[in-house]
Amino acid sequence: MSDTHGHLDQKMINHVNWADEVWHAGDIGEISITDKLSKLKPVRAVFGNIDSHLLRYQFKENLIFYCEGVKVLITHIGGYPGRYNSKVKKLLLDENPQLYICGHSHILKVIPDKKLNLIHINPGAAGISGFHKIRTMVRFIINKKEIKNLEVIELGLRGKII
Repeated sequence: MSDTHGHLDQKMINHVNWADEVWHAGDIGEISITDKLSKLKPVRAVFGNIDSHLLRYQFKENLIFYCEGVKVLITHIGGYPGRYNSKVKKLLLDENPQLYICGHSHILKVIPDKKLNLIHINPGAAGISGFHKIRTMVRFIINKKEIKNLEVIELGLRGKII
């Protein structure tokens, strides 16, 4: 998930309950969001450009880790295949992840990058603030170095909570 901007509702929690872990690609908005999520599941997160000093103290700008043998890079602002910012492009070339996740744009994207041999995911924005029309999250399974069953979760219209 990404770009919650201080919002967490029951629809989001229902999907979190399905997961083994929650990965948040920044613009968390309030420390209470990650506190609530971490009571449900382990949380891996990065801070975003709107996040306070408390969130910046708790989380890093970039997170690199392995999950089931897949190297993952999560950051907030980074771009997408063919349009990476220079900082992230260097990080991608140096670290060579198989999965790259970022937020910031509020635009849902899942794009294979054949040049860097990775999958780029921007889960869109799960929160109710911003310019996106539909609130989204993404879920998938990583099993034995394989990323599969990727699913876009639509949470409803931005600004509406049902």
